[in-house]
Amino acid sequence: MNTFDLIVIGAGPGGYVAAIRAAQLGLKTAVVEKEHLGGICLNWGCIPTKALLRSAEVYHMMQHLDEFGLSASNLQFDIKKIVERSRKVSSQLAQGVKHLLKKNKVTVFDGMGSLKNGKTVSVKSTDGKTTDLTAKNIIIATGARPRILPGLEPDGKYIWTYKEAMIPETLPKKLLVVGSGAIGSEFASFYNAFGSDVTIVEVMDQVLPQEDHEISERAKKAFEAKGIKILTKTTVQSLKVINDNVDAVLKTATVEHTESFDRVITAVGVVGNIENIGLESTKIKTENTRILTNEYCETNEPGVYAIGDVVAGPWLAHKASHEGILCAEKIAGLHAHSINKLNIPGCTYTSPQVASIGLTEKKAKELGYELNIGRFSAVGNGKSIALGEMDGFIKTIFDKKTGELLGAHLIGPEVTEMIQGFGIAKTLETTESELMHTIFAHPTLSEMMHESVLDAFGRAIHL
Repeated sequence: MNTFDLIVIGAGPGGYVAAIRAAQLGLKTAVVEKEHLGGICLNWGCIPTKALLRSAEVYHMMQHLDEFGLSASNLQFDIKKIVERSRKVSSQLAQGVKHLLKKNKVTVFDGMGSLKNGKTVSVKSTDGKTTDLTAKNIIIATGARPRILPGLEPDGKYIWTYKEAMIPETLPKKLLVVGSGAIGSEFASFYNAFGSDVTIVEVMDQVLPQEDHEISERAKKAFEAKGIKILTKTTVQSLKVINDNVDAVLKTATVEHTESFDRVITAVGVVGNIENIGLESTKIKTENTRILTNEYCETNEPGVYAIGDVVAGPWLAHKASHEGILCAEKIAGLHAHSINKLNIPGCTYTSPQVASIGLTEKKAKELGYELNIGRFSAVGNGKSIALGEMDGFIKTIFDKKTGELLGAHLIGPEVTEMIQGFGIAKTLETTESELMHTIFAHPTLSEMMHESVLDAFGRAIHL
């Protein structure tokens, strides 16, 4: 009864997708989940934050009604209702995952799963009972948790991780965000939109450190124009709660000073959940809190795979889901395609939005490529002007010798929806010729993509 073809430990966007795909392929499949179907992404990450940011976007639009010939008085917001809507969105999708698993006849075990060996998973339920499951194949999809730096430990009340930042009872008047990656920058945008005085501290020399430098610079200007203070090349030495405030010691290369904030959000990355899952009973190897795998997500233990945030980055939900499908298809005996990480898009839902895929200009040059680079501003796009959202541009990077699209970097309205066009282009190994001869509908924001490609080869029309 407790023997399966595949057991998946963890039901996040990697685990539950792997389980469904395996079931579709005829494998008897079980999922072990200790807390939330859908994982962090659906319950405390990607989805609920986008619901919060949608409220911020609508509120921002309300404050600029006059530009569209509209008017309203006594504009207000209710942070409790905003949070409540976010939680409802999350709950609805979690129920959807439960339905999908049931529909596909995946057996769900509630509890903490750990490996007894490479073929057996022990499940400890909340009531303390233990059940052993066996399978020929196991996928570890245990995800990650916030990285905690010494001296910056969260207390859940004054010093927050993303979880507390998602469910505020009141808005802080003065907020410090430690880290300017996607999570930190998105929360900074949200709280800034509702009137908090926000400061971002980043140890690197640019905000959104993973992005192309030009995109980062434009994002910095946009954030600062909205009133967000940005301190790069700065570290937070310590945090101390004093009289309902948090004193932060901020240090640059030359200066150290103390500043007081109502609340602090720490967003300095994540660490893999590799503890207490029985790795020591297997041949699985780890490095820097991540399970080591090959290009097909196989660990050193035969028949055991690992996917998502518990393995090497990028730590993105869509990458985890794709890895889950890869594993399920390989286990089922299908021809599995390894993932080209340069074809994985990244999206940041700040205001303005940021999206990218492939190499940055700096990285492409470091690798020795000769480049053709195109840029096109949202100011020259009719749809952007009609929407009243003209802050942004698109940058495309091509190999001068072959015409290969090496990277695309976008900032501006709805670029998180447009990036997939470049994703398809890279997957198909499209060159500049195919992109230039593609007909883009008018009037659309996507025309900026076309113009950026044309500009890389001196053929832009609307520059």
